[in-house]
Amino acid sequence: MLLPQYLLDVIECGTDEAGRGCLAGPVTAAAVILPQDFNNPVLNDSKKLTHKQRDLLRPIIETEAVSFSVIHIDIDTIDKINILNASILGMQESIRSLQTKPEHIAVDGNRFKPCDDIPYKCIIKGDGKYLNIASASILAKTYRDNYMEKIHEEFPMYNWKQNKGYPTKEHREAIRTHGPSKYHRKSFRLLPEQYQFNF
Repeated sequence: MLLPQYLLDVIECGTDEAGRGCLAGPVTAAAVILPQDFNNPVLNDSKKLTHKQRDLLRPIIETEAVSFSVIHIDIDTIDKINILNASILGMQESIRSLQTKPEHIAVDGNRFKPCDDIPYKCIIKGDGKYLNIASASILAKTYRDNYMEKIHEEFPMYNWKQNKGYPTKEHREAIRTHGPSKYHRKSFRLLPEQYQFNF
């Protein structure tokens, strides 16, 4: 059973990102502040839930949250500052976009940078421990999946509606056949053989 949040009796947001390991598309981050009495028996780390479960939970989270925010960090920024810094930037921007300012931040993972002098705690596998981080992971994942499904219509040969930009064998074969698109991350090794593309 997941706990509501890391620190009790403070306004705490959970934050997480999705798409860090992808070859194409943005990295998407979310921040969520939940009521302290919030509970949902299905809510868990987004990776442990089915597509249907995530889609059912998203409107529940959005309706019941005190505040939530979702931010996409585009591929140009990823290529400029690297994926780790882009992931942290996304989480910081999602926190800054909350309508209610948190008094504490619970971060999924082990890396973060100070955000407006708000105290924070990095929690490894936090999306499987705390409801506010799990909620952020679900929003980040579902918003990013929707983005990838939308740009799939522009470049259907990569099958992003299925692989969401992750480095599947099918995705890499499509890159090998068609070359990279404008949504592919230039700073990433798109193919194992490190073939250099002319973007």
